[in-house]
Amino acid sequence: MARIMIVDDALIMRVTLRKMLEKAGHEVVGEAINGQQAIENYPKCQPDIVTMDITMPGLSGIEAMKCILESDQQANIIVVSALGQKSIVFEALSNGAKNYVLKPLSEDKLLPVVDLVLEQNGLVKVN
Repeated sequence: MARIMIVDDALIMRVTLRKMLEKAGHEVVGEAINGQQAIENYPKCQPDIVTMDITMPGLSGIEAMKCILESDQQANIIVVSALGQKSIVFEALSNGAKNYVLKPLSEDKLLPVVDLVLEQNGLVKVN
């Protein structure tokens, strides 16, 4: 089981992510509605993984990701975005994202990526 923080400006997306993750046995330890809130909540939540939307009002997901990684180089951030453009995904990966999932989300797309990031970083999922 991983401790996960969800960052997305859309309530429906946060609810959907929470349901998928909790159904798979993960614990959602926090949520943020924008990049600034993600930066503020990260040290409080101490998540194993952050799911990070890219396009949000104010501070973008990529900028928030950079700030989180400055304070914790071991942060595991999975970009979750509707932007299927290769350049945006490449930018996220180049700036420290561990992986990405494109919207629309499904358990079949999301959960294997979460499990892969956990495995690659020596974190164990407990069912």
